[in-house]
Amino acid sequence: MKLAEIQKEYEEIYHSALSDHCKAIKYANLMTVMEGIYKVPMLKNKEWEKENKAVIAMYRKLSRSRTFD
Repeated sequence: MKLAEIQKEYEEIYHSALSDHCKAIKYANLMTVMEGIYKVPMLKNKEWEKENKAVIAMYRKLSRSRTFD
């Protein structure tokens, strides 16, 4: 899955009528997909982040968009 596809799916979820809880689950699923495809490290890795700026930006956007009630 390309980063543009992940962005598109994010936008669809964001603008959907789903509950915040359902959105959070879908965002988390996208994060898991990104972890597998882009090998997002579990711990902060400045060197990896420097080499993958667009990936980490999208990953953090997904993370920040989740709400926990």
